Amino acid sequence: MNDASSGRATTPAPAGGPGAAPVPTKVVRLRHPWRIVVAVLLLAVVAVFIIDAAQREAFDWPNVGKYVFDQRVSQAAGFTLLLTVLSMIIGVVLGVILAVMRQSPNPVLKSIAWVWLWVFRGTPVYVQLVFWGLLSTIYTSIDLGVPFMEPWVSYPTTALLNTFWLAVIGLALNESAYMAEIVRAGLLSVDPGQSEAATALGMSWGKSMRRVVLPQAMRVIIPPTGNEVISMLKTTSLVTAVPFTLELYTRTRDISAAIFTPIPLLIVASIWYLAITSVLMVGQYFLEKRYARGVGARPDTGPGPVTGAMSAVDAEIAETAIAAKHGGDAR
Repeated sequence: MNDASSGRATTPAPAGGPGAAPVPTKVVRLRHPWRIVVAVLLLAVVAVFIIDAAQREAFDWPNVGKYVFDQRVSQAAGFTLLLTVLSMIIGVVLGVILAVMRQSPNPVLKSIAWVWLWVFRGTPVYVQLVFWGLLSTIYTSIDLGVPFMEPWVSYPTTALLNTFWLAVIGLALNESAYMAEIVRAGLLSVDPGQSEAATALGMSWGKSMRRVVLPQAMRVIIPPTGNEVISMLKTTSLVTAVPFTLELYTRTRDISAAIFTPIPLLIVASIWYLAITSVLMVGQYFLEKRYARGVGARPDTGPGPVTGAMSAVDAEIAETAIAAKHGGDAR
């Protein structure tokens, strides 16, 4: 008969007593000829595409090789990576604050966080970057002092914020709105009983968030955050609206305009984006693996760091309840 689950054909052994000799089973692997046909066709299509691309003059591979490690391009890739890192750090910090504000029992904090998300998620990031580029026109100076009185200190906006930092601020504020929802989803994934247990131990709301809820929520937060980092890397190509012209896409576009060959420089930019994205994906994999420890642990392996920590909390709650019941310290 056929064993559908294992994909093997077996011969049933004849009935017999305990002393009957076992009948050897002949294992026959199921064949899937259509899988091989489809795989061969796909490989043929890929090979044809590669051969055609290698011979296509429009791609201009000599210029691709010439500019892929050009100093101007590598410096632009460095600026792109720096924009990504700084914007994500600020965006993640603001996102955590906004998510906690949305979970706060204070209606004022919840309203402010909701309006923030409404504005920055409801308008395109390119439009926001254009506004940040016009900041020095809207606010010619940054003043410190008491409202409606002569400012104590006044600085020209252009002297305090150059186009690089305007690009970082614009990207970070937009990203904070999306990170807030990612963090909030992670917070909601934690069992409410964990917060109740922390409250029973006398923890404040803020301390229970830092010590109990957020560490467990990281398992849900990390994967979409990795996707946001990769998305931010590509969104940096829009900072030309500020205008910041030293990032990767804008710099390769300027070079292509000078040599009148846009396609090879687009390939150069794509190669750099793919290289940086590949490194980020590897980092995301190990970070997810780090925070997934202890999830679904087998009984013989013992609890992971999160489950073990929560077992300790539960044990302390039980001891506190016993001590309260008997009017003394149970330990």
